[in-house]
Amino acid sequence: MLKEKIRISLKSFNSKSIEESCQLIFQNTEKFDDSLKVKGPIFLPTRKKIYCVLRSPHVNKDSREQFEIRSYKRIIDIYSDSKKNLEAFSNLNFPSGTLVKMKYTKA
Repeated sequence: MLKEKIRISLKSFNSKSIEESCQLIFQNTEKFDDSLKVKGPIFLPTRKKIYCVLRSPHVNKDSREQFEIRSYKRIIDIYSDSKKNLEAFSNLNFPSGTLVKMKYTKA
């Protein structure tokens, strides 16, 4: 019976780096044990922040530029029998620009 759960939440401003991180996690789950059960990646909504800026500060108030920042999020759940797997996943080298949070719980 699978008793341990590792929840890995990924956040990035670049969609390619977050996909590389997901692939890295899946490749390493295949290397460890066949007893690992993986659920995900769960796609969370992409958040967009839009900034509207005046092109020239003193004249042309109607002329504006718009910029946006997108943040991508994914969640991956890994179920296992032992705590050794948590240590193995914490030692992975993820691509730069990806925020990785790991939460370990007993199911």
